[in-house]
Amino acid sequence: MMGKFPERDTTAGNDRTPAAKRHRSWRDLLHRFRRDESGNYVLIGALAMPALVGMAAFGVEQGSLLHTQKVMQHAADSAAVTAAVAVAGGANDNGAAQARAVAATYGFAVTPTTTVAVNSPPTGGLYLTNRGAIEVRITQPQSRLFSSIWGSNSISIVTRAVATPQGQPCILALNQTASASYSEQGTANVNLVNCAIVDDSSSSSAVSLGGGGVVSTTFVGVVGGISGASNISATYGTMTGYHYTSDPYANVNFPAFSGCDKHNYSAHNTDTISPGVYCGGMKLVAGANVTLNPGIYYLDGGNLSMQGQSTLKGTGVTLVFTSSSGSGYATASVSGGATLQLTAPTSGPTKGIAMFGDRNEPLDTAYSLTGGDAQNIGGAIYFAKGAIQWAGNATGDQKCTQIVADTVQLVGNTTLQVDCKGFWTKTVGSPALLIE
Repeated sequence: MMGKFPERDTTAGNDRTPAAKRHRSWRDLLHRFRRDESGNYVLIGALAMPALVGMAAFGVEQGSLLHTQKVMQHAADSAAVTAAVAVAGGANDNGAAQARAVAATYGFAVTPTTTVAVNSPPTGGLYLTNRGAIEVRITQPQSRLFSSIWGSNSISIVTRAVATPQGQPCILALNQTASASYSEQGTANVNLVNCAIVDDSSSSSAVSLGGGGVVSTTFVGVVGGISGASNISATYGTMTGYHYTSDPYANVNFPAFSGCDKHNYSAHNTDTISPGVYCGGMKLVAGANVTLNPGIYYLDGGNLSMQGQSTLKGTGVTLVFTSSSGSGYATASVSGGATLQLTAPTSGPTKGIAMFGDRNEPLDTAYSLTGGDAQNIGGAIYFAKGAIQWAGNATGDQKCTQIVADTVQLVGNTTLQVDCKGFWTKTVGSPALLIE
């Protein structure tokens, strides 16, 4: 009979002794520590913190510099345009005083470290040879923040802008496609004093000067092109590819009217008449001398017809060319030798407008205002759909005449000015243009 194997003594040298238990406890703790990942993010975060703080500091510094540069660029733009406006108004220092005053309002007053330089012609860019262009350069050092650990020298920010004077437009042709939307006929000699021509037509010959027609102006800006550019003398040059200029009177409307106060009014002698509705228009024959009391005169159909040696004059007056029937809109025909002298109202719904064509009239409705030197309109002549022929005020006695029409043709010697303070006309575009 086989005996039993003796049982193994597990009490000697096994892990049940107190020492073995302590050893196993430390071993288990180390094992768990090696496998425990709960503290890794803290460790990684601690190691990455300097880099994260540095990146945030650089971001704040860069953002501050970009903000300063943006504000400085706005200051340069405004200063350049202001300088150009000042030059258009007669300033003889390239508008430097006005430019620096504007820059100061943005926080860039001239100091030993901040400079506001005004140059004409510009010192760089696309208009180096344009003596009419005005450049403003603003330079200001900025102290370093976090980046000072790499150097203590300041960071210099420089911005620049270029603008050109234009003069306030006194002629705006609104048609956007017509050839010769601004034109001169025959030997017209046109002198535009401190005022410009602006043409919205995209035609390659939107501005057209042929024959002996010449024009002296401050500026010509046309969306399309110019035919006969050699006949233009422009203080600040001409610009094709110009931007569209909106109708300054687009939101102005004359009051509604009804009935007829006069039918087919005709004057042969001296007369004084009052505002109202003149159905069939007005006719002044040679020798007639008519004075208009202040107010709005509605020409409902018919024609304003003035023959040589007749006179129509009034202060605070608007002539409205319209039609209550929607057809047969009133027009105007003023021939050479007639005296037409009107000044627009300074208050009321038609303030600033001396002659107002209904926007519902057919395109190219003809207005012939060729009274010559005796023709003198103070304020705006506004025919949004009209084709105006003009010859008048050759001596320049009237300081404010503004023509805004679908198309404009000058057919005789003419002087126009837009010194319109107190006349309440609306501004056409801007007397200066930011070009760089």
